[in-house]
Amino acid sequence: MRIELRTGDITVQEVDAVVNAANSSLLGGGGVDGAIHRKGGPAILEECRKLRASRYGRGLPAGRAVATAAGRLPARWVIHTVGPVFSPDEDRAPLLRACYTESLTVAAGLGARTIAFPLISAGVYRWPPADAVAQALTALRAAHTGLDLARLVLFDAPTREIADRVLAASH
Repeated sequence: MRIELRTGDITVQEVDAVVNAANSSLLGGGGVDGAIHRKGGPAILEECRKLRASRYGRGLPAGRAVATAAGRLPARWVIHTVGPVFSPDEDRAPLLRACYTESLTVAAGLGARTIAFPLISAGVYRWPPADAVAQALTALRAAHTGLDLARLVLFDAPTREIADRVLAASH
């Protein structure tokens, strides 16, 4: 699987599946979650409500992933995953990596060949960006799912610069 970095808006990525750094409620929120729900429209929220009413009555646990249709997004599917909140006292990196691997597994099960990820947990969950990139790359490189492309979409230029440095140092 080819891994690429891109700076920009996750909601305009022309891939089979877009990953949503979701709120555990699956009912929208701020950041990436809010942007995906606003741009994708009510079809995403409707499917999320059905998931809450059936399998995820208490919400989606951190590290798990589930798919819905993508509504008005250019992708076919949205894969919702809940990242862990960063803790300097507890190693939650395996849970963060699980967000990527579980999302890839769900995408492969749907027949997706291309996927775009935000930098999970690096926003309001305060994961240090350089380590968030390192965890994403570790998970993506270790995955064997048959997808052709995993794109890590960085929101702004400073985060992209951090990601470029981490990528260069990891080769």
